[in-house]
Amino acid sequence: MRRRDVLAGAAALLASPVPGRAEEAGAVAIARQPSLGHLPLMLMEEQGLLQKAAMARGVAGLQARYLTLAGGAAMNDALLSGQIQFAAGGVPPLVLLWSKTEGTAMAVKGVAAMNSMPLLMNTSNPKVRTLADFTDRDKIALPAVKVSVQAMFLQMAAEKELGAARRNDLDRLTVTLSHPDGMAALLGGTEVTAHFTAAPIQELELRRPGIRTVLNSFDVLGEPSTFNVVWTSGSFASASPRVVAAFGAALDEALAAIAADPSEAARAYVRLARDGSDAGLITEILNDPQVSFTATPRAVGKVAAFMARTGTIRHRPESWKDLFLAGVHARDGS
Repeated sequence: MRRRDVLAGAAALLASPVPGRAEEAGAVAIARQPSLGHLPLMLMEEQGLLQKAAMARGVAGLQARYLTLAGGAAMNDALLSGQIQFAAGGVPPLVLLWSKTEGTAMAVKGVAAMNSMPLLMNTSNPKVRTLADFTDRDKIALPAVKVSVQAMFLQMAAEKELGAARRNDLDRLTVTLSHPDGMAALLGGTEVTAHFTAAPIQELELRRPGIRTVLNSFDVLGEPSTFNVVWTSGSFASASPRVVAAFGAALDEALAAIAADPSEAARAYVRLARDGSDAGLITEILNDPQVSFTATPRAVGKVAAFMARTGTIRHRPESWKDLFLAGVHARDGS
């Protein structure tokens, strides 16, 4: 996603806030981020799936605006100010806002997961086989130092491999770079010798000779895990239950379309994302056994537990269901 597209989305968001009561106002704003994990929202926008699902539930003429924001912090600020009604991003921003708003009228919770996808840290350094092999001569690029989901997974991996006392040892090596800039730095022979990123950038890197994976987020958690989720405020969910139900139904329809025809979904992504990906690569990713587009939350409880244990949030939720609205409670989540 080009930077001007992200900025244009943010400008439009600030210029025309949407009222918080969607059934009365007849409009919602949905914020997403530029990555393959947000493909379901791209399909929802292109095909008008939310409007169709809302109509089926008696909400006629619903207007839906889809905006692109750069990260979880911007998503949460926009949600708390009422400028958007649905935010989409990684699990940590949801957990953080859940903790901050628990017991208030806002009471932010997840609507559903969107996918289960591994995040890979790739390296160009032939001497790096484990995390213990990194030295001060290495730099690790990731989307945001300390606060990105990749930064958190790096800490979790360091704790698991090096011990709790060394959980933050690799933080000093990390540098903040966007996904495309991180790939350019890794492949360009700079001081960046590792890049912790996401699809499709991580797969593009692995096409280059000498690049290999040193860390997979699924290995860190010991199981497949949710990468992207959608969340909303409790006040909006209470005021507009039919819109929230319609959102869940529209998301399920988009997820089913991806599963039914990955090749067509890949072509749609290339057409809509405009990030330079080719349909062949995206089809390969969608057909990867480790990749699943599903609304079922997976391993979010482990992420929340880590955040609680390290003091990022006040306390650990008793169940993954505490983090989500009732619409997904019947699913076999974790």
